[in-house]
Amino acid sequence: MNGIHDMGGMHGMGPIVRDPDERPFHEPWEGRAWGLIRAMGAFRRPGRRKNFRYEHEILPPVDYLRMKYYERFVHVLVMHLVEDGVVTQAELDSSRPDPAAARTTPRLTPAMVAEQMARRGGSLRNDTVRVRPKYRTGDRVRARNINPVGHTRLPRYVRGHQGTIVTDHGVFNLQDTDADGYALGEHPQHVYTVRFSAPELWGDQANRRDSVYADLWEDHLERA
Repeated sequence: MNGIHDMGGMHGMGPIVRDPDERPFHEPWEGRAWGLIRAMGAFRRPGRRKNFRYEHEILPPVDYLRMKYYERFVHVLVMHLVEDGVVTQAELDSSRPDPAAARTTPRLTPAMVAEQMARRGGSLRNDTVRVRPKYRTGDRVRARNINPVGHTRLPRYVRGHQGTIVTDHGVFNLQDTDADGYALGEHPQHVYTVRFSAPELWGDQANRRDSVYADLWEDHLERA
């Protein structure tokens, strides 16, 4: 998806300010938001689910830019709770429980939180699947020039540009989605770190000593 979230290479965003002592969370509520989104897996109904990143990417651009990073997490979390019938929109608007709502057994209890937090998602490296790598270290490749409607891990600013394979990280399941934001199923393949020279990406005005490294799935690449 070519949305406002894919800001790499865009002008007007200002410099990146790096704080060497930056904490994981700037405010206490951000840590709680992260914990809630990790622990809420037990809330979700079984079955097909949209990709979490896709649900961020379809936010209206004005809302995406207005919200803080973890504020978007809370927005998606609340959307899930309403979709799954855990709360109603009226309850959210009033901040009061609906006395007429059916009483159900909680799908998440405090005793379940530790297990939920320890679970890892589908992006974990799969060391049990043997897939022959298509590329080797030193190979010249080109990032495919594609513009999918769904979620993709292929940044817009590297598409169509040539780079060099520097690392093979092993086999991971492809995290891209279909046009509606749903996972594509099982597509295990190698993920590589690809080095792109700054002039290749930004033109002759870029410093020739600079490079950008991107981790890309095989489906994102073709031979140069």
